[in-house]
Amino acid sequence: MALNAVEQVADQVPADDFQALEDKIYRTIEMYKAARQAQAVAERDAQRLRQQMEDREEELVRLRREAVQLKKEREEIRGRVEKMLQQIESIAEAS
Repeated sequence: MALNAVEQVADQVPADDFQALEDKIYRTIEMYKAARQAQAVAERDAQRLRQQMEDREEELVRLRREAVQLKKEREEIRGRVEKMLQQIESIAEAS
């Protein structure tokens, strides 16, 4: 009976319809392959961007530390210059 059912379906489906269905299946397979490839490219790009972002974060931390250190040095130098100016003033006043 199953063989009869298959024969009946084969008789009912014209060859052109089968060819159209086969073409659609192959196009679907190609679209699936292209989508998987695009996904792989997107994942690689995302990983590369994550790495770049991590590198930038590390650079930002380093630059912030450097800025803090430079501010400390500036304040230290400012204090030393003010001390020298006070000594110059006191020498000038003593003269």
